[in-house]
Amino acid sequence: MVIDRLIDKIQATENPTVVGLDTNFDYLPESMRNGVNDFAGAADAMIKFNRAIVDAVADIVPCVKVQIAYYEMYGLEGLRAFADTIRYASSKGMLVMTDAKRNDIGATAECYARSYLGTTVVGNHAETAFDSDFLTVNGYLGSDGIQPFLGWMQKRDKGIFVLVKTSNPSSGELQDLRLESGATIYEYMGSLVEEWGKESIGRYGYSAVGAVVGATHPKQAEILRQAMPHTFFLIPGYGAQGGKADDLKVCFGKDGIGGIVNSSRGILCAYRQERYRGMAFDAAARQACIDMKNDLNRAIRG
Repeated sequence: MVIDRLIDKIQATENPTVVGLDTNFDYLPESMRNGVNDFAGAADAMIKFNRAIVDAVADIVPCVKVQIAYYEMYGLEGLRAFADTIRYASSKGMLVMTDAKRNDIGATAECYARSYLGTTVVGNHAETAFDSDFLTVNGYLGSDGIQPFLGWMQKRDKGIFVLVKTSNPSSGELQDLRLESGATIYEYMGSLVEEWGKESIGRYGYSAVGAVVGATHPKQAEILRQAMPHTFFLIPGYGAQGGKADDLKVCFGKDGIGGIVNSSRGILCAYRQERYRGMAFDAAARQACIDMKNDLNRAIRG
């Protein structure tokens, strides 16, 4: 089961880190940006950059998360870079999450599910447009917006991460509102995620239906961890967004399992930080992953 493979990789690398390949062209070193004046050139440079990052971290990090918005803004050429990044990371043995936060109902949700988790038949041949191990989804349209993703998960051994308590500062404007029952909206969404995942629980006790729970809201994360014992957390917000390792222990079980922490700019742009000054961008990214691993393990297991 895909959630077991993810946890196996985390255990093997001793690293609950996912590298966010939110690759803005402006993040690339100046030498890679010089002379590029169109989307095609930007895509070629992003592909070269992403492949170098993957090569640098594939043996020490279990997973990458590719945020599609950073590629869509470069049009069709950007999507070429997006597709290449997914394929390349997978070919290097890494699990791949697509961060697209897809959200719709009925036939449209089915199309989204096919794009990243399922297959589409053309003639007698079935293909997946952007074949990913996991996909982030927005469940706030309700169960009929989730069912198509669950169907393809079961057919092709895939996983999803559902938005529950997001890392952005204004998430509380909606997610922290209380229902008549006294529960918050994010708590109720968490209960739905537990229910959606009950048929896909692996040997570690976690479901392939995970939850996005921001590192910037540790009090809420602690509530959710207790209420969602079978749900694996994807934890954004570490580093550049202000989340600290010491705040994240509440996201994990007593055995140190239960979540994976994302860092994007802190790794992609590590070569611009004072502590990594003079290092090539890929070497700096690797060292940033090692430093993050040590920071997380100190906090989670210490």
